[in-house]
Amino acid sequence: MAIMTFTSACTSEGKHNTLTQEEINDGWELLFDGTTLNGWRDYNGESLTAPWFAEDGMIQAKGEGADEHGYIVTEKIYENFELVWDWKIAEGGNSGVLYHVVENPKFAVPYVTGPEYQLIDDEGFPEPLEDWQKTAADYAMYTTDPAKLKTKPAGEWNTSKIVFDNGHVEHWLNGEKVIEFEAWTEDWFARKNSGKWENAPEYGLARKGVICLQDHGSAAWFRNVKIKELPRKTKEVNLFNGVDLQGWEVYGTEKWYVEDGLLVCESGPDKQYGYLATREYYDDFDLSVEFKQEADGNSGVFIRSFIEPGAIVNGWQVEVAPKGHDTGGIYESYGRGWLVQIPDEKEEILKVGDWNTLRIIVKGDNVKTYLNGEEMVDLYDEKIGAAQGRIALQIHDGGGIKVLWRNLILQTL
Repeated sequence: MAIMTFTSACTSEGKHNTLTQEEINDGWELLFDGTTLNGWRDYNGESLTAPWFAEDGMIQAKGEGADEHGYIVTEKIYENFELVWDWKIAEGGNSGVLYHVVENPKFAVPYVTGPEYQLIDDEGFPEPLEDWQKTAADYAMYTTDPAKLKTKPAGEWNTSKIVFDNGHVEHWLNGEKVIEFEAWTEDWFARKNSGKWENAPEYGLARKGVICLQDHGSAAWFRNVKIKELPRKTKEVNLFNGVDLQGWEVYGTEKWYVEDGLLVCESGPDKQYGYLATREYYDDFDLSVEFKQEADGNSGVFIRSFIEPGAIVNGWQVEVAPKGHDTGGIYESYGRGWLVQIPDEKEEILKVGDWNTLRIIVKGDNVKTYLNGEEMVDLYDEKIGAAQGRIALQIHDGGGIKVLWRNLILQTL
């Protein structure tokens, strides 16, 4: 009888942190093997030193983290997915699961880029909670449907799920869908720009990133953490509507306006760098844009770029400049400088005082540029391949610049 009881217990416990053959066939993978924290490391780190450990078939947060530290992330990056996990939390505890987290020394904590599925002891937390802080909320963005919320108390297991499917987002808790919304819509940007994230310009924009677990100073436990990747969908986007700057954000004090159906960039009185950036990220794409340089013409098109406070754009610039200054070449801002300059004989391809067509194809670590149908650059670069971000138009500093733009058409790849 003792042998039978032991065998039964092992079989029951063995169901945790495993996949059925049906799940394997359907594309699911485990993010926790039940024994080790292989596949996890510190946020912005190369190894695991944060206060987390694996024990008794669970990932455990010691409760020694704080707002500025205590985060662990997957080694692998995920884009579109279904993520499922079981969790429980200590009395009065606070934790969370974040996704699309971007790792970069410029981002000190993961929540300034990655959305968070909130995990918290709603009943026992020592301070009053707003609805956007409660369990299963899309933290500081979308609140749950209270009629469907069935949270187990602290110390008991809950099951959660996040679905991110090309911008369609669902939060599930204990078998009920409690939140559903579309990312990067007018409503989404209104929430982002009017609340907690108004001074976090890159929050929620990434289309891929690592998964993150948060130790927020209280113990938490996780098991049965599994994920299934979903396919990327492509689309054509008209980046400029010919009427206004909808879909763009201005950084700096230089002038950006629409006149006679054209997008105009012009130096302002401060004569500083200025940028007009898409409010969405575009990573792999085929972009075609027409430009005409009316004065000076020192400008550019940034790719896979992100914004720092103070109107600083980090990324790679496809040059738009007067003849003799490498239009179509690629320059890395605040880094290595010129990556590729164009051959002298190709300078004559630029049409002075007339409309030019610039085409930029970005896929993985490869960037190709074309000016008026002629190939200018074919670059492979590991650092570009690891990046993601916005498209941004630039006004160079120094004053006296005026460039017209039209027909900004992008196909995602």
